[in-house]
Amino acid sequence: MSTRTDSAASQGGPDPPAPAVGLPPPAERGATVIRDRAVAHIAAQAARTAQTRRAALPPDPNGSAAPSASAAVRTGSVRVHLDLDLPYPTDLPLVCERIQHDVAERVAELTGLRVGEVTLTVRRLVTTAGASRGRVR
Repeated sequence: MSTRTDSAASQGGPDPPAPAVGLPPPAERGATVIRDRAVAHIAAQAARTAQTRRAALPPDPNGSAAPSASAAVRTGSVRVHLDLDLPYPTDLPLVCERIQHDVAERVAELTGLRVGEVTLTVRRLVTTAGASRGRVR
């Protein structure tokens, strides 16, 4: 990026862009609206990534179902609710906390909205292939 000094102006440098004629100031032109459904889709994708990363639950068409999400956007803030499967055995409170954090961070990053709350519902616990050790006697 180049800046223009008074000496550059006297040497015939490029003129700065003219202000837009007839347009209201940027603050009065309107607002970008992000719908609940779009935020929910972003949250579901973020939850799937976090589920794979934090809970070591790989995408498996025969095992766990993809996370589902709903969102409520109100005045620049969003509340997200997720339904997902988690592996068994796992440290549920720790994994849930990390997934909530990851989803909140990603939704805020992609939408610019403040995430007020991320709630989780664990639909079911999925046993992983390495967890089936048989019965202990």
